Amino acid sequence: MEKFFWAFVVGGGICVLGQILIDVFRLTPAHVTTSFVSAGAILGGLGWYDPLIKFAGAGASIPISSFGNALLKGAMMEFERDGFVGVLTGVFDITSAGVSAAIIFAFIASLIFRPKG
Repeated sequence: MEKFFWAFVVGGGICVLGQILIDVFRLTPAHVTTSFVSAGAILGGLGWYDPLIKFAGAGASIPISSFGNALLKGAMMEFERDGFVGVLTGVFDITSAGVSAAIIFAFIASLIFRPKG
């Protein structure tokens, strides 16, 4: 039960931070998304994001900041294996399933729903 609580608190805190950035600092959702992906990569590079995921579970692994952490992990794993070329290919290897799923589901949704305007 405690794990659910911390997942809710951490995930909710990330969402509250995003809403504050939009409301108070007048950032666009695209700026907030980019900031969160960058922050996830930075925290992953410092070794702080994986302990956060272990602590908060889905509260840290579901928000977009986790995508930045995954991008960095893929790049670093492939860098160790293939050098600088691996930095470019690693981000595609580790994130390709999620990106592909997003594209496929967006396409299916576009076939089912028609936008207004």
